[in-house]
Order: sequence, then structure tokens, then C-alpha cells
Amino acid sequence: MKVVFHVDEEDKWSEAGKNIRNLKAATENIKVVLLVNGAAIKGYLDPANQSLLQEEWVAFHACRNAMKAFDITTEQLPPNVKVVPAGVLDLIKLQHRGYAYIKP
Repeated sequence: MKVVFHVDEEDKWSEAGKNIRNLKAATENIKVVLLVNGAAIKGYLDPANQSLLQEEWVAFHACRNAMKAFDITTEQLPPNVKVVPAGVLDLIKLQHRGYAYIKP
């Protein structure tokens, strides 16, 4: 099973984290991507989200356009975050590759 969680609002980080962990607890055979764009991009810098960012089985993607809009550099992001050119394009590609779309 492959799932992409899309977070574009800062206050949705907590809910996304709970959803991701609950899904992992319910099944072992899963690939998860957390794609973050819009104002939620600031959540990558929020200490409250650091425990989620330690989950090695989750791939983290950050929208370069959102980073630019909020003056966030690649160097500021945790090292395990992949920067993608455009969040919406990443979502399209992931869904095309069979990832289910979840928006907490």
C-alpha cells in the first residue's frame, strides 16, 4: 500500500502525524510520503513536529515554491526532507504511481 499525506495548513501537522502513525499501526506493508506545501512548509522548522520527522519509514517532501514564498532554505530543513520543484506536481506524480491521496 502506498499513501501520500498532503499538508498545506500549519495546524494540520498534528493530525497528519496521528493519521500516519495510526496507519502504520494498522498495517506493516506501507509506503508513506508526507508532502508539505503552502503555509504548512513552516512546520518543518517547528520543534513540535520533530518527533514525526524522526520516523524513518516516512518520506518527507517539501515544495520549493512554498519554501521560496516563506524564505526557507534547504539548509534549514531536516536532512531527511526531499525538496521537490512544485508540491502539486509531486502530488500528481505520486498519484500516477499509485499512491492514495489523504488530506488531513
